[in-house]
Amino acid sequence: MSAMARSSPSVANSRTSNGAVIDQDDAKSKVMAAVGELVEEGKAEWHRTGTGEIELRLVSGEVFVFGEVSVTRVA
Repeated sequence: MSAMARSSPSVANSRTSNGAVIDQDDAKSKVMAAVGELVEEGKAEWHRTGTGEIELRLVSGEVFVFGEVSVTRVA
């Protein structure tokens, strides 16, 4: 699976409720690495949808769609 597109520089950093700054690209990389481990371990499958989003299906039945800046549970 190819790497996801990087976020635009205008949204590269965010502040949490406690004021800490989070690098969104770094956070996204960590999430995608963890998802990749689930896939490698046979606990999930993923594919790119026709709209370019990534759909993740866990063997337990949950389905998530990864957009550019969000994750949505659809089942």
